[in-house]
Amino acid sequence: MGFEIVDRYLLGDPVSKPDVVAALLAERSPDPAAAPFYRALEAVGARAADEAFVALRIVLAGKPPADATVRRVRALAAVARACATGDRLGLAAILKRDRPQLSDLPAATGSAPDLAALGAAARAAYGRSFE
Repeated sequence: MGFEIVDRYLLGDPVSKPDVVAALLAERSPDPAAAPFYRALEAVGARAADEAFVALRIVLAGKPPADATVRRVRALAAVARACATGDRLGLAAILKRDRPQLSDLPAATGSAPDLAALGAAARAAYGRSFE
């Protein structure tokens, strides 16, 4: 249902936002819970916030898009993306802003976290969010 491209985009792979929107709209889920997200993507297109992709991804996994779940998945994706792109300044801001959602990431401590280890941990936790 197009969630693979959403995952790639959110986790920092070189995928453009317009491509994500196009893929989601081309391959829609029949789940009624996804319908409002598709309508929003039709209306705003690539201007959609990444959080909308996160919430839709959660719905596509058959889970309710509860605020706590959206915040957690958004934080994990942001960490994975920052690690994938080597953005240490962005990572520091994410770890500060989203510390409650990331408290179980063991590699998120210390002044200079290992980007590969932290990115792998964030990706793994992201994947478990949809099980």
